[in-house]
Amino acid sequence: QVQLVESGGGLVQAGGSLRLSCAASGRTFGTYRMGWFRQPPGKEREFVAAITWGGGVAYYADSVKGRFTITRDNAKNTVYLQMNSLNAEDTAVYYCCTSSKWLSHDPADFGSWGQGTQVTVSS
Repeated sequence: QVQLVESGGGLVQAGGSLRLSCAASGRTFGTYRMGWFRQPPGKEREFVAAITWGGGVAYYADSVKGRFTITRDNAKNTVYLQMNSLNAEDTAVYYCCTSSKWLSHDPADFGSWGQGTQVTVSS
């Protein structure tokens, strides 16, 4: 099982950008599809993006499509989430995870959750 640690969160003004990183332990990182979820204050955890083993294909939630980009560097055991044009609705704790079912948005199909990193967008 892989262990995941997120970083890169913080406070940003609306319209700004942030890049989140998720560092994975273990030698099998390249065998996992990876994903990002987020949990806004007082709401359920929601899917953001996921990416294939090699990083060639990704899919996104409609709410972030065109603004967020998920990438990975298997040599560094790291997956990234580049977030542009941020708005107040993007405020949430962001979690990195492994994916067991491609094209799923259901948290039950993801695992090995990290501890999360807080992103706050001020308007």
